[in-house]
Amino acid sequence: MMSFGMKTTSLLALAFTLATPFLEGADGQLPALIDTHIAARSGGPLSPRSDDAEFYRRAHLDLAGIIPKGSTARSFLADARPEKRRALIERLLSGDDFARHWSDLLSVELLKRQDLGKVPLGQWTTYLFSSLKKQPRWDIMVRAMVAATGQGPERPAMKFLGTAGHHRMTEDIARLFLGMDLECARCHDHPSVKTWEQADYWGLYTYLSWTKTATNTSNKKEYLVEVLGKNEIEYQSVFASVGDTTGPRLPGMKETVIPALAKGQEFANPAENGLPPVPKFLPRQQLARDLTSPKNLVFARNSVNRFWARLLGRGLVHPLDQSHAANPPSHPELLDVLAGKFIAKGYDLKWLIRSIMLSEAYQRSSKLPKGTSSVPPESYRSAIPRALTPEQLLASVLRATGNRQRVMALETPADIKFDRRGYFTGTNKELPQSHAEIQAIFIQTFGRPPGEPETGFIPGLNQSLFLMNDRLLLSWLEPVEGNLIHELAALEEPGEMAETLYLGILSRPPGEAEVAELEAYLEKNSKRASSALGELAWALINSTEFRLNH
Repeated sequence: MMSFGMKTTSLLALAFTLATPFLEGADGQLPALIDTHIAARSGGPLSPRSDDAEFYRRAHLDLAGIIPKGSTARSFLADARPEKRRALIERLLSGDDFARHWSDLLSVELLKRQDLGKVPLGQWTTYLFSSLKKQPRWDIMVRAMVAATGQGPERPAMKFLGTAGHHRMTEDIARLFLGMDLECARCHDHPSVKTWEQADYWGLYTYLSWTKTATNTSNKKEYLVEVLGKNEIEYQSVFASVGDTTGPRLPGMKETVIPALAKGQEFANPAENGLPPVPKFLPRQQLARDLTSPKNLVFARNSVNRFWARLLGRGLVHPLDQSHAANPPSHPELLDVLAGKFIAKGYDLKWLIRSIMLSEAYQRSSKLPKGTSSVPPESYRSAIPRALTPEQLLASVLRATGNRQRVMALETPADIKFDRRGYFTGTNKELPQSHAEIQAIFIQTFGRPPGEPETGFIPGLNQSLFLMNDRLLLSWLEPVEGNLIHELAALEEPGEMAETLYLGILSRPPGEAEVAELEAYLEKNSKRASSALGELAWALINSTEFRLNH
C-alpha cells in the first residue's frame, strides 16, 4: 500500500534521479534545475529578481535570524562583484549566527515551545548549535533524536522524546518526519484521508511501545530505556466489533520482523543501577534506522519539503503534515529531484539550504509581476512575505535601534523573579532586566502557545498594540549613547539622517520622497528633534516592511 500520494511513476523518477548525476543541469547547478521546474508550471509572468537590498535583508533573516547592520548593508549595495550573493550565503552559513538561529527554528518545530523531559533547554539548544555549526547531516540528527537513550555525549538529543509518552512520540514522528497528521487514525481509519489507516498509526506506535523512562540509582539521571514488550500491538476501530494486530512498521511499508529468542536469551545486558535489562532487539533503535534509511523516500521528501517551506514561505506539499494522494505537490518532479539529491548528498543540510537560496525562485522579488494584482502562492512566481519569528523580531528590533549589545549583556540576579503577568496587565511598572526575560515577553506576544505548531502568520491586535505602545520598546527609542537615536542626533544633513535611518531599520536607502518627508517632519518638530527622530524610527519599526521577511 502506498500511503503518501507517490505514484509508481514518481518513484521511478526519483530512482532515476538518484542514479543520474547530470540531472542537475548542463552546468551542474541544482539551482538552475529548480528554476526550470518552477518556470514550467508558473502559469504566468514571474516577478523580477530581488534588488540587492531586498536580497541582503532576506538572506540575513533566513540564515542569521536578524536584519543586517546598516553599515554592512551600505557596503553590500556598493559591491559590484557578480558573485557577491553567493559569497554572502557562504559567509552566513559558516557563522555562529546560522547555528544559533537554526537551533531556535528547529527547537520550536520539534518541541513546539514545550519544555519536555529532564534535559535542560540550555543543553538541548547547545546540542543543536554544535550539530549545526559543523557540517550538519539531517539523517544523523534525526536518528540521534529518535534513538536517544541519554547515554554519552548525545544525551541532550533525548529531549525530543520527552517523557516517552507513546502517543505523543507516535504523532510527532509521523507529523515531523513523514508529513502525516495521524492523530485521527489512532481510533479509526482517517475520516478524510482514505490512504491513512489505523494500522499506520499503530504500526508506528509499536516501534515505540517498549520505551519508558528509568532513573539510574547511581548517578540519579533519567534515561530512555527499552523493556521487553509485545511483538504485536492489538488495536480496534471504534466503528468495528473486531480488532486487528500489527508489528512495528512504517506507514505503507512491510512489518519489521522481531527475531524470536529462546526464553532466557532475550537480553543483551542485565539490569544494573536501577535500569532494566537491555533486550537484544530494540524496536526504537530499529525505527531510527528504518525512518532515516535512504530507502524510505518519504522521509527525504518530507525533509526537503519542510526546509523549502522555511525558505520560500510555503511547502511544495502544503500544509506540511498533509502529504497524501488527495493533496499532491505543486511541483511533484521538483520534489522528487530535491529528495533524491538530498539523499545522494548524504542529507547535507547546508548543501540543501545553499542550493535553494542560489535559485532564482528564492531570489525573486516579492513585488508582483507587472500588470498582475495577485499570483497563486503555490506558483512561486513572487517571493512570499513571511512573518518574523519572535526571536527574529526581537533581535532585529534591538539591532535596528542600536541596543542589541547592551540588552544582550543584561542579567537578572537569580533571586529576583520578574512579574511578567503584571508587566502585561500594567500592575508591574518595572522593565525586565535581562535579555532572557525580554525574549520570553516577545515569545509570549508573537509566538503560539506551547504545544501548537508555528507554521503560519497569525496576526493579532495584541501584537500591533505591543509594537506601538510597549514601554520597553519605546525606551529603546530614547537617545542613549551608542544607539540609533543618539547616532542620528549627531548628524546634520537630512539626507544623511534618512540614509542612516532607512539602512539601519529597513536595510535599504530611502527614496527621494522619504527623504523629503523626514526633512519636513524634522522642520515641523525642530524644538523636539530627538523625540521626532525616535518617532520616525518607531514608524518604520511598526511598518509592514519591517515586520515581514519579504
